Amino acid sequence: MRSITVFCGSNSGFRGEYAEAARQLGALFVREGIGLVYGGGKVGLMGIIADQVMNLGGRVTGIIPESLEKKEVGHRDVTELLVVGSMHERKALMAERADGFIAMPGGIGTFEEFFEILTWAQLGFHQKPCAILNISGYYDGLLALCDQAVNEGFLRREHRRLILEDSDPERLLAKMRDFTPSTLEKWLDQADI
Repeated sequence: MRSITVFCGSNSGFRGEYAEAARQLGALFVREGIGLVYGGGKVGLMGIIADQVMNLGGRVTGIIPESLEKKEVGHRDVTELLVVGSMHERKALMAERADGFIAMPGGIGTFEEFFEILTWAQLGFHQKPCAILNISGYYDGLLALCDQAVNEGFLRREHRRLILEDSDPERLLAKMRDFTPSTLEKWLDQADI
């Protein structure tokens, strides 16, 4: 893996573990020669992971819409900051530039970005690993919701398996490297149409 997109909060959250995990993941990327692709902000977990990668001599590509550049305090001290016209353009570039995706703790924007890229994997638009770094059980409820969707017949078990998860950055990266895309050819039964 040459680069990974990380979706995460423009806030740091209330627990110190979230910031520490961002620093650990950033250090792991540098050690493994993986470039960071992220939302381009200088604040919150976004800023923490970008600063860590830059401070350790790694590569960081930030991608931020012009309308959010000032609100999210666009990070000018990264390897490359791309200012784009829309959120759609931002997400498309983040997907194009990455060999995999990790969601760290964040809010609605993080959830939306992760689920959109996961949907693209489900539909076969890409075959890149989609992972959740589940710090201090932050994503336990969301993962339980996905399991409930399987149990209720709204999500195929094979598609639930597209969500790689771990609380440890190194183990999560190993899972991403070992990821084999699903061979499920269709995501909808003809009987359901």
